[in-house]
Amino acid sequence: MRTLALKVDVDTYRGTREGVPRLAKLLQQYQADATFLFSLGPDHTGRAIRRVFRPGFMQKVSRTSVVEHYGIKTLLYGTLLPGPDIARRCAGILRDIEQNGFETGIHTFDHIKWQDFVAHKSAAWTEREMQKAWQRFVDVFHHAPATHGAAGWQMNDDAFVQETRWGLRYASDTRGTHPFIPILANGKTACPQLPTTLPTLDELIGVGDTDNHNVAQHILALTDTESPTGHVYTLHAELEGMKLAPVFEQLLAGWKRQGYRLTSLATYFSELDTQHLPHIPVIQGSLAGRSGTLALQAA
Repeated sequence: MRTLALKVDVDTYRGTREGVPRLAKLLQQYQADATFLFSLGPDHTGRAIRRVFRPGFMQKVSRTSVVEHYGIKTLLYGTLLPGPDIARRCAGILRDIEQNGFETGIHTFDHIKWQDFVAHKSAAWTEREMQKAWQRFVDVFHHAPATHGAAGWQMNDDAFVQETRWGLRYASDTRGTHPFIPILANGKTACPQLPTTLPTLDELIGVGDTDNHNVAQHILALTDTESPTGHVYTLHAELEGMKLAPVFEQLLAGWKRQGYRLTSLATYFSELDTQHLPHIPVIQGSLAGRSGTLALQAA
């Protein structure tokens, strides 16, 4: 049977409070599993305004209706409004997700801070930010996390090293085509990566003639042909869990028709031949529809 792992990135307070419960119900309706990766510290979404000079950022904002999806209040958190502490305010929601049988893991502590700065920060800065997320996860769930999926697919080598120190069995911090073991700049390796293999909704909507009404068909066309190692699709609580829930429902129904079993990262990893994963470097590069650079599996 074809396998497609679903990874839910939860970036904001509103996405946690409103999008996560809706996604859980929709997934259960379609008998689909998924991994939920949580932002665990303050919601500082408003500070993303610093990205205004990043190539492609304003184009992405204009075509993906950021205000419509995130809301004015969220876009002021960390600037004119104090950023709510997500895990402390929403601990019950986070625990409900796990109690309903879904895998949970770390997305980040402060989403904006990590996404905007980690690529060029020191080992000490990286370890400090990751340890804050780890401790908050343990405070909420009372056990260590199984996995990590970096905010905005932003990583540095020290972050990969920290995942190994934590003893994670796998992580999903990169974009690529198939599972692999990353080779770092010093020649050492880190824990296996399960890269996101498919484009996200916000990378596709507004490009060419792709809109809310046909974007699902675009993605389903990409999954119609079977991949030997399956797929990993990243969705966002703020998009597929809210305004774009009907699009995600089209995807769920379409993947079922295509014969996919929709799983968590844990299940996906457990069925891999981990003894023979290829060793591949991680590079910084760009992807169509996404501003800036991100961690990519080298070709």
